[in-house]
Amino acid sequence: MAAPARTASWRRDRARLTTLALLTTVGAVVSSLGAPLVPSIAASYDVSLGAAQWALTSTLLAGAVTTPLLGRLGSGRRRRPTILAGVAVVLLGTGLAALPLGFGALVVGRALQGTGLALVPLALAVARDAYGGVDQARALGLLSVTTVAGAGLGYPVTSLVAEHAGLHGAYVFGTALVTLTLLRALRHVPADLDVPGQPVDVGGAALLATGTLSLLLAVSQGRAWGWTSAPVLALAAVGVVATAAWVTWTLRRPEPLVDLRLAARPGVVGPHVVALVLGVGMYGLLSLAVVVVRADGSAGFGLGLGVAAAGLVLLPYSVASVLGSQAARRVERRWGGRVLLPVGCTSFAASLALLAWHHEHLWQLLLAMAVGGLGSGFSFSSLAGLLVPHVPPTETGSAMAFNQLLRYLGFAAGSALSIVLVGVYGGDGAALTAALLTLAGLCLAAAVGSSLRDPRTPAG
Repeated sequence: MAAPARTASWRRDRARLTTLALLTTVGAVVSSLGAPLVPSIAASYDVSLGAAQWALTSTLLAGAVTTPLLGRLGSGRRRRPTILAGVAVVLLGTGLAALPLGFGALVVGRALQGTGLALVPLALAVARDAYGGVDQARALGLLSVTTVAGAGLGYPVTSLVAEHAGLHGAYVFGTALVTLTLLRALRHVPADLDVPGQPVDVGGAALLATGTLSLLLAVSQGRAWGWTSAPVLALAAVGVVATAAWVTWTLRRPEPLVDLRLAARPGVVGPHVVALVLGVGMYGLLSLAVVVVRADGSAGFGLGLGVAAAGLVLLPYSVASVLGSQAARRVERRWGGRVLLPVGCTSFAASLALLAWHHEHLWQLLLAMAVGGLGSGFSFSSLAGLLVPHVPPTETGSAMAFNQLLRYLGFAAGSALSIVLVGVYGGDGAALTAALLTLAGLCLAAAVGSSLRDPRTPAG
């Protein structure tokens, strides 16, 4: 009887791990339904490229707010229902985007899909509690890789679907995948730990969402509405006031959404700043690379290729990210962790500069994206290891939540800012070069700052 029992246990473990991998892949699919499709959205709904970019920015902004919120909500005995509800919200979002209900409905649907980005930490938490020893390390490693490799596969696959089945066909494909994920999650996500959940700072989440959304709207619409127009000034004022109110609220709460006092500790500030700045650089790179692929050349740049090519150009980034994370571990063993962030930031700057100066041929874009992927592997994969030694064990979760929040806020800002910069600089080929070099300068500044990180003794 022992052998059948072991076989049944192995099958349960395999089904559970497959389900968790699907949960992390949902976030990758959400991302892949954004950047490559932005030019198609602009053409299909007859909106500007800057407006269409909100089909990506809204997703990233929602992911930034819901990641720490669901992290709190999904603690203890509330984790399983939180995961199931999160997948259901993503399913609602993909279904809404798949219907021909107009541009507003598409943006709302894409924002709902941003919840999928918040499911990754919950899937990792399930794996941490469900497995032990070597099995735990393997499970966590597999889930970490699927978040990057899934995007690498998702970009060309969803773009190919969009090429042959249209824009809404890509979202129908996403709806089918999320439906499968929900069905498996209902069956295989294990019961929660019998411990109380953490308090949920809903007020802090609302203030954070209001502040960031208002500021990003002001930045993205400033050129179209006028930088000194009443709507833009009002949005900027609301954004500043709401963000300041969020900081005050957070510092006064005993258990806030994220611990800002912890974020100011020596050894912690550097990785947080890098997460924010490289988030801007990363999505600036992804967004402008897609624009170059799809643009018809009338503005002085563009290859005039289809949506499938736009998905393909993002594939080297994802593959190089995995290779870069593996190389980073070897570099750390030989030269220490202090060099990882400077190398990663410099690689990002190099990729943006390559794209700025050489974007006349597809192979040049593929090369620039591969260099950017190496930067991603060196930087984003090393942030957790650089943070943990500088915070007490009991506060590791809070430090990682804030770092993830800054990363997603950087993604959202980079998505909106990249298109704005091209317009501000004039909208032609020279403007594209100037926008990319501006983003490269930010990454170089982060490289210099990260090389000067405070070397004081880590936290005990």
